[in-house]
Amino acid sequence: MAETKREIERKYDVGADATLPDLSGVAGVADVVDRGVVELDAVYWDTIDQRLAAGSVTLRRRTGGADEGWHLKLPVSLADGVRDEVRAPLSDTVPRALAGLVRSRVRGAELVPVVRLLTARTRCHLLDASGALLAEVSVDRVLAERLAGGAGTVDWTEAEVELADGGDPALLDKVEKKLKKAGVRRSASTSKLARALDGTEPREDTGRRARTETSVNGGKKAGKSEAVAAVVHEAVGEGPGCAGDHVLAYLRAQRDAIVSLDPAVRRELPDSVHQMRVATRRLRSAFKSYRKILDRTATDPVGDELKWLAGELGVARDQEVLNERLAARVGALPRTLVLGPVRGRLRVWDVARRTGALHRTVAVLESRRYLALLDAIDALLAEPPLRPAAVTPPEKALPKAALKDYARLATRIGHALELPPGHERDLALHAARKAAKRARYAGESAVPALGKPAKRFAKRMKAVQSVLGDHQDSVVAREALRALAIQAHLAGESAFTWGLLYGQEEAAGADRQRELPEAWAAADRRKVRAALGG
Repeated sequence: MAETKREIERKYDVGADATLPDLSGVAGVADVVDRGVVELDAVYWDTIDQRLAAGSVTLRRRTGGADEGWHLKLPVSLADGVRDEVRAPLSDTVPRALAGLVRSRVRGAELVPVVRLLTARTRCHLLDASGALLAEVSVDRVLAERLAGGAGTVDWTEAEVELADGGDPALLDKVEKKLKKAGVRRSASTSKLARALDGTEPREDTGRRARTETSVNGGKKAGKSEAVAAVVHEAVGEGPGCAGDHVLAYLRAQRDAIVSLDPAVRRELPDSVHQMRVATRRLRSAFKSYRKILDRTATDPVGDELKWLAGELGVARDQEVLNERLAARVGALPRTLVLGPVRGRLRVWDVARRTGALHRTVAVLESRRYLALLDAIDALLAEPPLRPAAVTPPEKALPKAALKDYARLATRIGHALELPPGHERDLALHAARKAAKRARYAGESAVPALGKPAKRFAKRMKAVQSVLGDHQDSVVAREALRALAIQAHLAGESAFTWGLLYGQEEAAGADRQRELPEAWAAADRRKVRAALGG
């Protein structure tokens, strides 16, 4: 069974004969206790093309020390030295639990030993006045040997300061101040593995998946496509870049979010499913918004698969949101209006709908279809299907895409408001909500290029989306409440409370419909066009 530890540490460059300054004078440190020397033998595993290292992820099998075993380190905030270390007992092969957590990066590639580190660690503990551990300070003398993907050895000495569990990160600043005065500086390397890979000789061709070339297809003739590709390639890194640069940067960010959130979803971290679903939707939405920049014959099939993934991720998330809404409604009622086992029935209903949800989600993330989707996204970004509009300035192409999404939203809202209240209007408002979300994402994706105008546009679209979203939530809640009322009635229980809650949700939906014209007026087309320069 794997366990997780939040690791907060800082690394420092020191000489081979380094002696750290006395840290007993650091504020809050009452005692410094020598813990002797421990010998550590760690073998780091990765793919031959170093897919884990590319994402600042490390997987090692270490013997020696109190925590020997398998350690998987996932970045949380590399700038602050924060990582989650997931541990598993010693075994000859990579533990299944850890292999699953790196699946989104490894895919079908084989994990092999790539680097061996032999470390002589001299340790001391910083204690407070009660004798509690504040931090461990160590000086590591390291010998690294490349095992795969290269050759050679390298050695160095470094110092580490690792905060104790639940410790105050401010202590690290105090210790660092003391070290700086002694001439000790923070290391530029984020991990021992990174330093070992940099210091040993790589092979000429490691088969890395990352590519720097861009290409254009879009169904154009080869000569014209090559000409556009050359212009795009030349524009990269010069000034603000072209529209294609900004769109591809946004797509890569969403791809990276999906890949990095995969292990968080498997570990059931709060909000991880929601955030992964959002990244999936943003990626698909960008394909649609930027059809003038990206050829849809290449992006549509990937977009269809992204829709499937978002739907699978939504099963557990939608139930979670719905249950929270209904539980809040019940909790706000006076006791005299809660007739029958309402809370118990709500709990049973929620558990029944959520049972197996995590297993289903993990099964999706382990599926060939999901891994093929990740490969398809990588392939598309490696050779992006750029159209000629990709070379236009971003201040021209991006507002045009956002305004097109705005026009689509305006049509849907106009249609919905023309309908009488009822089921058909509810469906039309739900369609408008999806259009508002797409317009909002288009604005957000344009912020790096357009700045405040795009940010204001996205904010206005979000306000409209919020009204439409709460209306849709009330529609879904009413459907659930009707089903719960029927269950209660058939069980011989009072359905009064469920009917009362249904009425509240019906009123909430009506309120959102009354608010919509005002929210939409705040997103007036003239204001939006003026803001975006359209």
